[in-house]
Amino acid sequence: MKKVTTLWPWLAAICTGLLCTLCFPPFDQSWFCWFALTPLIAAVWFSGENSKRRWLRNLLLGYLAGVVFFSATFSWLGSLGVLYQNFWLRGLSLLLAVYLGVYFAFWGWFVGLIAPRNFLASWRNLLLAFLAASAWTVHEWIRGWLFGGFGWNGLGVSLHNTWPLIQIAEFTGVTGLSFVVAFANVIALTTPLRLYLEAKAQQVRPHFDLTLTLAGFVGLLAFGLYSVQNRQPTEPLRVAAVQADVPQQEKFDAQFSAEIFERFQRLSEIALHSNPPPALVIWPESSMPNPVRDPATESNDFVTEFSASSKTDLLLGTLDVENGKDYNAAVLISGATQEMQVYWKVHLVPFGEYVPLRNSFPLFAAVAKKWVPGDFATGKRYTLFRLTNGHAEIAPLICFEDTIGDLTRQFVIRGANLLVNLTNDGWFLHSAGSQQHLTNAIFRCVETRRPLVRAANTGVTCFVNQFGRVTQVLRDETGSTFTEGVLTGEIKIPTEQELTFYTRHGELFAKACAVITLLALVTAGMLRWRKL
Repeated sequence: MKKVTTLWPWLAAICTGLLCTLCFPPFDQSWFCWFALTPLIAAVWFSGENSKRRWLRNLLLGYLAGVVFFSATFSWLGSLGVLYQNFWLRGLSLLLAVYLGVYFAFWGWFVGLIAPRNFLASWRNLLLAFLAASAWTVHEWIRGWLFGGFGWNGLGVSLHNTWPLIQIAEFTGVTGLSFVVAFANVIALTTPLRLYLEAKAQQVRPHFDLTLTLAGFVGLLAFGLYSVQNRQPTEPLRVAAVQADVPQQEKFDAQFSAEIFERFQRLSEIALHSNPPPALVIWPESSMPNPVRDPATESNDFVTEFSASSKTDLLLGTLDVENGKDYNAAVLISGATQEMQVYWKVHLVPFGEYVPLRNSFPLFAAVAKKWVPGDFATGKRYTLFRLTNGHAEIAPLICFEDTIGDLTRQFVIRGANLLVNLTNDGWFLHSAGSQQHLTNAIFRCVETRRPLVRAANTGVTCFVNQFGRVTQVLRDETGSTFTEGVLTGEIKIPTEQELTFYTRHGELFAKACAVITLLALVTAGMLRWRKL
C-alpha cells in the first residue's frame, strides 16, 4: 500500500499525458479531452500533503505529464530519422518535449497553488475551474509565440470535428476552446467529489457549478448552430489543387527534374480538361526543383510555358532568390499576362528553415549545418494575390503558417477572402504529422470566416469551408491521402469584407486570461505572506 501511495500520483500524471495524446491523430478520440486532465489534477490535490516542497512536487507532476504528451503526440517528428537514416533524429519528439513539458509544469504548479480545502460550495468550484482554465489558456497562448512558437495541438484543437462547438473561435480563437475543455475537466473532478462528501454528510445542496457548466455547453452549441445558419453572401470560385506526391529525396535532385515536370503537367491537364475548367490551379510548397522566377532555370521555362498554354492562373510554392538571399516563396502567375506576384514566407520553421542564434554559437551551428546548411531570409510583407478574373483576394500561407491564428488574421485584415495553404508534409513520410497539420489549420477558417484550400505535396490536400468543415479530400481507392492526384471543386468565397471579432482584436481572450492568472498569482502570494 505504501508503494501504491507513493506511485499513484506519478502514474496519474503519465495517464494525463497519454489521454491527451489519444485526443489527436492518429487516434483522434476527442471525447477523451473532457476528462484527460483530471488524473493530473487529482495527483496535485490529493498527494504529497507531507512533502516539504510540495510546490516542486506539483511542478514535476505537471512536467512528467507534459513530457509524455508532447513526446507521444509529436512522435511523427521521428520520421526525419527514417528519412535521413539517422538514429539521433528519431528522438526529436523527446528533445522537443523536454522543453515543451515546462508549460504543463507551470499549470501543475498553479493548480496546486489554488487547491481548495473543500468542494461543497458551488461558487468556489466555479471560481476554481475559471482560474485553472485561465492559466491553461495562458500557457497554450505563450507556447504559440515564445522562442519562435510551436502552438500545435492545443487542447481545444481536439474538438476539430465537433463543428457546432468550435464556432466560438470567431471571438476567442482556438484558445477559447481550450479554456472550455480545461474548465470542464475541473468540474468533472469536483462534481463526483462533492457528491461523495454530501452523501457522507447526508446533506445535499444545489449543484449550481454543474448546472451552470451544462447550461454553458448548451449555449455554445446553440450559438454554433445559429452561426452555421447565418451564412454570409458568397460567390463560387472553381479551383484545382494538385498533389504530385514527389518523394522528399527527389524534390531537388536534378536527375528527377524531368519526372517532376511530367507529373505536374499530367495532373494539371486532368484539371484543365474538367467542365467547367478551374479559374485557379494550385501546386504545393517547393513544387519545382529550382527557383521559378530565375529565367536561367528549367523550372522557369516549364512554368511559364505551362501558364501561357493553359491561360489559367497558377499559384505555386517555390524557392526564390533576391539580393543574395534565399526565400521560401509563393508565386502567382497570371494566365493572361504572365505577370508574377510573389510572397516571401513570414514565419520560418526553427531548425527547419533557419537555425536560431547560428552566428552566436559556432559549435552548435557546425552540428546543425548537416541538416540546415543555410538560413532562409524572413519575408516582411503580408502580400495578397489577386486573380486575373473574379474577386478573390488570396492569402498564400506556406507550410505551417496556416496553424498560426495571429499571422492568418493579418492577411484577412488586409482584405483576404480566401486562404490557400501550400505545404510539403513529405518530410514526415506517412505519419500522423500531416493529419495533425490539418486539424490545427481548420480553426483559421472559423476564426476568420474564410474558406481554405490546402495543396500538399503529399499528406492532405483538401477544401475547408468557413465553418471549419472539410468538404472535399483527395484520397486514392484505398482511402489513403498519401497519393498523387488532383482535387477539383468549387470554393465559396465571401463577397463582403466583414471581419470577425478575432480578426479585429486577435488573441484578446488569451491576454485577458493572462491578466486574470497574474491577479490570481498576486492574490495567492499576498494571502500566503499574511499567514507568515
